[in-house]
Amino acid sequence: MSNEILSVTPADALIDEPRAIRVEGLAPAQRITIQAQTERAGSVMWRSQAEFVADAQGVVDLSSQAPLTGSYEGVSPMGLLWSQVPEKEGQREMFANTVSQPLVTTISALTSTQTLTATLTQHLMADGVQRIEVREDGLVGTLFLPATPGPHPAVMILNGSGGGINEPRGALYASRGYIAFALGYFKAPGLSDYISNTPLEYFKKGLDWLRRTQQPLGGFVALSGQSRGGELVLLLGSIYPQDVSAVVAYVPGAVVHSGQNAADPQVGREGPAWLLDGKPLTHVWQDNKTATWAPFDEGPSPHRHARAIMTALQDSDAVARARIEVEKIQGPVILLSATDDGAWPSSLYSKMVYDHLHEVGFAHVVQWVDTQDGGHSIVFPYVPTTQLVYAHPVSGKINTGGGTPTANAQSDEHTWAAVKDFLRNAVRAHLAREQ
Repeated sequence: MSNEILSVTPADALIDEPRAIRVEGLAPAQRITIQAQTERAGSVMWRSQAEFVADAQGVVDLSSQAPLTGSYEGVSPMGLLWSQVPEKEGQREMFANTVSQPLVTTISALTSTQTLTATLTQHLMADGVQRIEVREDGLVGTLFLPATPGPHPAVMILNGSGGGINEPRGALYASRGYIAFALGYFKAPGLSDYISNTPLEYFKKGLDWLRRTQQPLGGFVALSGQSRGGELVLLLGSIYPQDVSAVVAYVPGAVVHSGQNAADPQVGREGPAWLLDGKPLTHVWQDNKTATWAPFDEGPSPHRHARAIMTALQDSDAVARARIEVEKIQGPVILLSATDDGAWPSSLYSKMVYDHLHEVGFAHVVQWVDTQDGGHSIVFPYVPTTQLVYAHPVSGKINTGGGTPTANAQSDEHTWAAVKDFLRNAVRAHLAREQ
């Protein structure tokens, strides 16, 4: 009888939990192939595989051993997850059809005598987390409430230029103990299909609603946003400083931008994205002497939007006029960026914010996590990072977010760890000030 055993520990946990994948009982130096397959949104199967050689004890342990060949290189305990590719070309949705539905991955180890199988289950929503659709006060979003007794601190989550409602991030924040309000502001039911002329008062209404209806712990409400949402959370923190307890800015902008790829065609991509008191905010493309879309429009495919943004940043006067006044923020800030961001220069933008806050003697914590060779898409750990080229959800233009699968997987892992620590410390400091 064979003593070969395949194990996944823990087999069933939240999506951001690392797992130990091991095969034991092999012959020393025996070669095996380990495969992973996961059904994701739209019933699309994603697959990966790698070949390993057993150590002197007859063990293959992905936590300490690199594959000989396969879908990824180097030691990566969860490499079989982040290196998966979809069977259907162009598929990018990495979660299940609903956030309450877990992702179930079948791990198969093909040895010389048999095929061993085990299951790895990833949840976005912990047991007992509540999902509540919000359609009131003109707001369109989804509220997630932790399973544990409150009161809890809160986070309001804002998406980027793809629009919609970021339910996966909301579900995971709630699973980690936060009241999470994923607020849509375009490309969501009953809202515009475009980012153009979005009133910032809408987000103030969201902050007020969240505090009034959920009464978060100590009144703590953080903002979390990525890409255009990263620009937006810095902007909101500067305009409504009394209402924002902390800012989590994923791949943010340091300046106000125009509508860009998410613009209403009738307004144009050089038209305003944000309104305040009914008036457009000055953005970096406005009266800009150096800005041109040509490096993006005419550059090699896949197109890198960042190339056009860099032309706009050459006009120092336009940059100064459009700069987000981040020094007005009255809470801690964390910036998550990457050096090979294809959408816009998030690493440079984060440096601009970080340096300015230090220059003015900002009174709160400022953290900056920058991933070398990483790209624009920073999510959370143990999801596929292989689909770098995509059609923009609004403009349809073929873009690359940049980075490599390996660097993006590393970015997902260490940025999420940093965000969890940042928020934990921010809540602690906020409550200490409230006493």
